[in-house]
Amino acid sequence: MGDVLAGIHATWEFDTDSVLIRYERGIRTPRLLQSLRERRVPHAALSSVTLTPGRRGTVVLRAVPRPGADPLLEAAAGQLKDGCDPYRLVLPAARETLAEYYADELRACLGAGSGEPADRFLVAAPEAPMQFKAYDGRAGFDGERISFRWFWTGASSEKWKAGDQTFPVTDLCGVEWRSPEGLEGYLRLLPRGSDAVVHTSGGLTGPTTGGTATGVQPVIPRPARADQDPAAVIFGLGYGPVHESLPFAAAVLESVRRKQSAPPAAAPLTAAARRDPADIAERIHHLGELHRAGLVTDEEFSAKKAQLLAEL
Repeated sequence: MGDVLAGIHATWEFDTDSVLIRYERGIRTPRLLQSLRERRVPHAALSSVTLTPGRRGTVVLRAVPRPGADPLLEAAAGQLKDGCDPYRLVLPAARETLAEYYADELRACLGAGSGEPADRFLVAAPEAPMQFKAYDGRAGFDGERISFRWFWTGASSEKWKAGDQTFPVTDLCGVEWRSPEGLEGYLRLLPRGSDAVVHTSGGLTGPTTGGTATGVQPVIPRPARADQDPAAVIFGLGYGPVHESLPFAAAVLESVRRKQSAPPAAAPLTAAARRDPADIAERIHHLGELHRAGLVTDEEFSAKKAQLLAEL
């Protein structure tokens, strides 16, 4: 096709096997779309194309992705507002005839399997490395592992007791994202064998218990609340905004799925990294404060202090 259709906040460029969507960088463009910059959507990732009336003299051309084709929408699990939908192109109503033409052209490119869920991600996830600031800690992802570094102000005593966390994607079965625009938003990692409920149509993936030919992995109990779970960071006003935390969740989800489908590889031997002594001292000091406040028992204080000193 090779044509370009420019709308409000985005431009669609039609190719023979895909649509390249470029998002505007203007002040009125939702920040999620600005952060995505551009996305190439293969025709094989689409299930249908719609054209509907919009608000204030506009029409909306929308490409509807197949379930399971886009890690961003899988992580969002239906929580995105219409204005942040990366598959919507808003056009002036005067261009409705042109929009209908492109809608028909795009429908003609859809394959026979367009009505079925995709068996793998067909749209690329946002690229690592990335990080964002949550209310109780900073989350980072380098493409291989996720790290949570807790803040003094915000992190619960349960998280301080557990210490900073690092999760290789090979140890995870999924990720759960709850929008910061709602109540009690958070990003929660799901370790393999965890007892979290899994929704295959949403941001979670993989079984809650791993089955093999010889048996079933034991279920690992998890805290009911995300603020007590060392595998989760919580959002709040100004923390974990959609344009930062959702691409992060999508990148983690894509990496988890890809690692699950890849054959296991031998891990190279590497020397354990030593922690910064100043950081260790800071954490022992805070641990002592928790101990004096009665939030940590004598046994827990001694065990955690010995663990921190062993990292020097």
